[in-house]
Parts: sequence; structure tokens; C-alpha cells
Amino acid sequence: MAPPNLTLGFDIGGTNLKAGVLDTSGQLLRRETVPTPSTLPGFLAAAEALISRLALGERFSGAGFGCPGIVRPFDTLVDCLPGRMDYLEGSRLSDLVAPWLAPGAIVAADNDARAALAGELAFGAARGRENALMLTLGSGVGGAIVSGGVLLRGHAGVAGHIGHLTTDPDGPWCLCGNRGCLETFFSARAIEVEALAAIQRGCESSLRTRFGANPLSVTCADVFECAGQGDAVASAIIARAVRYLGGAIAGLLHVLDSEVVILGGQIAQAGPVLFDTLREDVEQRTRRLLKRTIPIIPAEVGEHAGIVGAASLAFNG
Repeated sequence: MAPPNLTLGFDIGGTNLKAGVLDTSGQLLRRETVPTPSTLPGFLAAAEALISRLALGERFSGAGFGCPGIVRPFDTLVDCLPGRMDYLEGSRLSDLVAPWLAPGAIVAADNDARAALAGELAFGAARGRENALMLTLGSGVGGAIVSGGVLLRGHAGVAGHIGHLTTDPDGPWCLCGNRGCLETFFSARAIEVEALAAIQRGCESSLRTRFGANPLSVTCADVFECAGQGDAVASAIIARAVRYLGGAIAGLLHVLDSEVVILGGQIAQAGPVLFDTLREDVEQRTRRLLKRTIPIIPAEVGEHAGIVGAASLAFNG
């Protein structure tokens, strides 16, 4: 029998499967990572091996799963997961861990962005908050909302898909089928597309100097770095993207009246180049109606946020 109150957190990603064992204080006691397989049988085998290594022959008192797409919290079924991992649609994530659960164990699952906010509520930047907005900024834009102390899921479990908030009705086509979604303007993909176009047009810029020989190698982090060094083209690309992000956040704050905005994900690591400009933009858009400055802060849980957040879903029952 396992020591009491050890919880498994399982972070399902398109690149890696990550899992770890946490105690009730949120301390990560041990963790494992394996590449995400491309088939369902491969996924099941990899998950079984990963969990077995973490269990050390013991049983967990709880388990939580964070997964992209739409996941039904009440039975852990993956309802919709477009893309290369669509083989998980129709699978119950709780089945993965059933052999390693202690009697009465709590199993929970949700969208990965809501799992991230669950981690921030338990151990990070949203502790003690009743109303918080979180955006996860990466190749796309994820989101999660806690209102009145409740993590919002909505009627069909799709609440929080902030990346698909329409910011320009006539904007670029989005993979979701809509036009002008936030993530078509602010996301790693969108920023990289703008940088690539500038390089290929021959714009005088450190982006062209560094990546002219191989334009496809430019990354969102590179654009933020060049902007931070004062490059005019990179700065203009970032400023435009941040205006769209700021407009979206301002609109959400007017609707939700959140206490705090938390930014997680890869792009949030850009630091002041992102946060200083964004805070100023949102302040200008919201101060007249809200009559206060809403803190916009980085997530605090850290590099293992996916694992911690997934486990936090089980902590919260």
C-alpha cells in the first residue's frame, strides 16, 4: 500500500507525455517523460510503462490528467482532440491508471489549460483568488477562467478557448474554421509567420542578418529577443501582436471582472518585452470602466506546471 495522499499528475502533450508523483504540499517527488507515440497502441504501452515506473509497486490515492482538446471531467473521456493525437478520442483517461489506484482514489481530467489554472489556484499565482483569468501562450493560445471560486467549463466543456475569441471578423482563417481568432494574430505561429515574411521581403533587420540564410529557422523566442535588443522590425511585429492580445484581455476583463490575469506557456517567458507593453495596453483600455489596475503576472508553478496542474485537478476533487 502506498503512503497516504500521493497523487499522480499526468500531462499529455503532442510532443511528450509527462507524469509525476506529488504529495499534498505540491512537492514533486519523482517524474518521468517519454515521447508521445503516434498511435493508440503505442500511447497505451508508453503510458503503462511510465506509470509503472512512477508507482514503484505502490498505489496512488489520486490521479489527474491534463490533455489538449475537450475532455469530460465527470468521466475523463476525451471527447474531441483534433490533430495527430486524434486517436485518443473516445478513450477514458482513468482507464490508464486504474491498476495503480488505491481504494477510494479520486481521478480527474480536464483540458490542459484548465489544469494549468488548477495548479495556479492550488500552489501558484491564483492562490486565494476567487476570480482569475489565465492564458497559456504558445503555438496557440489556451485559456481558463475561475469565477466565484468555480473553474468554468461551460455547457459542453469548451469554456476558456480564448485563442478562438474573434478579434477581427475579416481576419485570417483559423484552423477552427473561424476568421480572425486571437491566435491568428498572437501566438508563436503567428509571430513566426510575420517574421518569416519580413525576412523574405528583405527588410533591414537583425532578423534578416541572423536568419536570412535559413528563414524557416526563426522562432517566436528569436523575435522577442531581437525586439528586446531594439530591432525595429522585430519590435513592430511584437507590438502589433501584443495589441491584439491586449484588446482580447481587456474585453474579457470587462466581461469577467477578474482579480488577476495570469500568463503561462512558452511565450510568457519573454519577460518585460511582453509584460510591460501588455500591461500598459490593457490599462489604457480598461481603467475608465474598471477603475483599477488589474495585475497581469506570470504563472508561478514553473517548468513542471503541466504535471502539477493535472494532479491539482484530483486534489480539488
